[in-house]
Amino acid sequence: QVQLVESGGGLVQAGGSLRLSCVGSGRTLGNYVMAWFRQAPGKEREFVAGVTRSSGGTFYGDSVKGRFTISRDNAKSTVYLQMNSLKPEDTAVYYCAAGPRSYGNTLSDYNYWGQGTQVTVSS
Repeated sequence: QVQLVESGGGLVQAGGSLRLSCVGSGRTLGNYVMAWFRQAPGKEREFVAGVTRSSGGTFYGDSVKGRFTISRDNAKSTVYLQMNSLKPEDTAVYYCAAGPRSYGNTLSDYNYWGQGTQVTVSS
């Protein structure tokens, strides 16, 4: 079992920045591909960004490329999402996820989820 706890969400104006953190416990986080997803009201949960086990590779959803950066510190069992140039359409609950494969950008690629943290971007 892996337990994931997100933090760092909040209210920010358009154009601003936030940094989300996800701390894992239970099993070695370095054994998992990690990702961030988000879900806005009335919409499906969508992939935001992912990072491979060794941080050798990162991959992003089209809507956040060039603005968001995912990283991980396996020694601290923590994954980060740096979000810059935020837009009102980035408003959502952001979820951290862990999966057993080497790569994944769909919900079914991940079997451990955090409880989510709210990000609200005002215009």
